[in-house]
Amino acid sequence: MALVNRLPSSSSSSSSSSVASSPRLRRSSSRARPGIRSLHFTPSTPPSSSSPFTEKHSPERYRRDRWLYSGSPCQPPLPSSSGSAAAAAADDLDSLRRDDIALQLPELKNLLRVLKDKRERACGGGQCGPGNVYLVGTGPGDPELLTLKAVRVIKGADLLLYDRLVSNDVLELVGPDARLLYVGKTAGYHSRTQEEIHELLLNFAEAGATVVRLKGGDPLVFGRGGEEMDFLQQQGIQVQVIPGITAASGIAAELGVPLTHRGVANSVRFLTGHSRKGGTDPLFVAENAADPDSTLVVYMGLSTLPSLAQKLMHHGLPPSTPAAAVERGTTPQQRVVFAELKDLADKISAENLVSPTLIIIGKVVALSPFYSHSFEDASKLVEAK
Repeated sequence: MALVNRLPSSSSSSSSSSVASSPRLRRSSSRARPGIRSLHFTPSTPPSSSSPFTEKHSPERYRRDRWLYSGSPCQPPLPSSSGSAAAAAADDLDSLRRDDIALQLPELKNLLRVLKDKRERACGGGQCGPGNVYLVGTGPGDPELLTLKAVRVIKGADLLLYDRLVSNDVLELVGPDARLLYVGKTAGYHSRTQEEIHELLLNFAEAGATVVRLKGGDPLVFGRGGEEMDFLQQQGIQVQVIPGITAASGIAAELGVPLTHRGVANSVRFLTGHSRKGGTDPLFVAENAADPDSTLVVYMGLSTLPSLAQKLMHHGLPPSTPAAAVERGTTPQQRVVFAELKDLADKISAENLVSPTLIIIGKVVALSPFYSHSFEDASKLVEAK
């Protein structure tokens, strides 16, 4: 049995669905602010009005609940079963991304010019050093999990480049005069390549801007923050890293799952579920991870979980090992599936969980106060039918 639920809240729900409506945090009301314009593109909008900068509360902004440019020419095409059609779709998608960036370049160049002029005036015509660059971890989504230092830096930034996993609630903290630029990536669509992100960070730092790179979780845990830091340091730009609560810690705490526990789990291992070149096998060797006395936390592992689970069981991890999959953990949209390892992939598919989903595998999952409760509720639902 498995149950999809959200954590309990003080407000009760009359719904009898197995998906409980109980967000712990509420989004604030929408209030448009001047000076931060929309990233959303529509066919009816002339190119001259397109902007790479977001207006956080605009209904036309990037639709982050769908993780796509909704209604935009940049929206990825639907997957095709035909190999040639899939290749053509990939070519079209890359072309659309380049066209999208071309539309943004004039405004980006204008902002660079404004920042350079501002720096020259501040320096009185003398030599000025580059601006400050911060790699900031925003945690799993709940803005109250941010560090005080992260909040201070976010509020003082000139330009913020943010990823797909940075929540709206975190973006609420951005100063009124700052610019927001979306550089996120999702399966099948990268709004910017990693090399382009490097160049954006470098160009704006050289223009004297205070640049903040916002990343979900911790920037140095499966966030490619190390690559960005290394590139900038090679160009003479100093980078400050502000750590964030990585998804494993934040989401496990939300569920009441101790990642280690005396007599239950003596170690914890963070794994990437990404596959090689889009395949169905995860990157790591499963036999090294099949330790019943360890906790496994899998990032970005939805597509490779069926293969991973089979390999873990093949190498000795009991099929009955407790497991959980958490979609959009710590946010108001959080959904949780509890199941035994042998059933987890099927339950995730049945409940249609989507990215970002974190997977926790290990005996410690059964220590969550929601684990047995979820199975009891699921059993009652079955008995009632």
